[in-house]
Amino acid sequence: MKVKMLSRNPDNYVRETKLDLQRVPRNYDPALHPFEVPREYIRALNATKLERVFAKPFLASLDGHRDGVNCLAKHPKSLATVLSGACDGEVRIWNLTKRKCIRTIQAHEGFVRGICTRFCGTSFFTIGDDKTVKHWKMDGPGYGEEEEPLHTVLGKTVYTGIDHHWKEAVFATCGQQVDIWDEQRTNPICSMTWGFDSISSVKFNPIETFLLGSCASDRNIVLYDMRQATPLKKVILDMRTNTICWNPMEAFIFTAGNEDYNLYTFDMRALDMPVMVHMDHVSAVLDVDYSPTGKEFVSASFDKSIRIFPVNKGRSREVYHTKRMQHVICVKWTSDSKYIMCGSDEMNIRLWKANASEKLGVLTSREKAAKDYNQKLKEKFQHHPQIKRIARHRHLPKSIYSQIQEQRIMKEARRRKEVNRRKHSKPGSVPVVSEKKKHIVAVVK
Repeated sequence: MKVKMLSRNPDNYVRETKLDLQRVPRNYDPALHPFEVPREYIRALNATKLERVFAKPFLASLDGHRDGVNCLAKHPKSLATVLSGACDGEVRIWNLTKRKCIRTIQAHEGFVRGICTRFCGTSFFTIGDDKTVKHWKMDGPGYGEEEEPLHTVLGKTVYTGIDHHWKEAVFATCGQQVDIWDEQRTNPICSMTWGFDSISSVKFNPIETFLLGSCASDRNIVLYDMRQATPLKKVILDMRTNTICWNPMEAFIFTAGNEDYNLYTFDMRALDMPVMVHMDHVSAVLDVDYSPTGKEFVSASFDKSIRIFPVNKGRSREVYHTKRMQHVICVKWTSDSKYIMCGSDEMNIRLWKANASEKLGVLTSREKAAKDYNQKLKEKFQHHPQIKRIARHRHLPKSIYSQIQEQRIMKEARRRKEVNRRKHSKPGSVPVVSEKKKHIVAVVK
């Protein structure tokens, strides 16, 4: 005898709280919901307000350095491992989950100018003011062994920046020139230079791995091809560029942090004009790092704050600061895209959430559904004046706020002067120059 049975999943009609509350099926007929849009607007307004209420981005402070933190590096394989170098020559390796220092190395005399990890994560390289490049094991020495580097290379000049190739046993250093090194050799494979000034930063492209970018004190950003051992292109800006960072998702895009308080996103195929000018900082931009998604980047500034910019927007979506934080020298976005680390003058490494109001930990399916629903509502009503005002509002330190006001007055005065000159000059003699083209002096090929 065959018996047919009805089988129903209780998740479809009973709520998660297991209080035997029946789910009410929703009828989407618009005639039955005449006040749907006003109701959704109120929900979007409440969601935006709650987002600002729960925006608590600061997570932890890693104390231990006895001098200002000058550089940071991520481990390519381990999310929890971070390396930091200080102005007293000390290098520390941190475990982010325990928030503790797991190893300390007195690596150099004077500043540690740069750290980079090998692409496989087994070792790392440091450079310092003592004109040396040192190669260290990632694992600590055994019991009773001394802390010694695997290799030490003594250079002729001070090295100011270092970066490792993403796929090969090759790294690049910069100082008076850009040097490409093989890990097994004590002399560089090739040296490249274009100009006669010190180079402050060098970075390998993560996608087209044979391409390098560097920025020098004579206001140049120079692109090199490792295969040809020659420079490719050079763009000269109004003021000095401190650092550059390549977009990990788009091979031709890179962002440069400048002394004129702005960041410039360039497409290397058309350097005569930046793709976007990012303006919000009120002092020199010292470091920049991309999110692994390639959609956002974080910048560190001399104005004691860090800002998060969408790649395609000219204004920052977030600004992080604390009372004790001084000039921020280095910043890194973690490889899981959830956290940001910054190192500053007053010997601290700070850990922040990338999304200020994000809840950490495991979310239930109801929480996920509510979060997604609220996000869609905020996107739907994002241009409404009230919601836009609440979403954009940020509390700023008095120093930054007053500098923003001052710069606004100066910018308006310059604009007014230009309008008056154009009004009282022969037509066409005072051309209108866009903000993107204003800061480019020349492009040399």
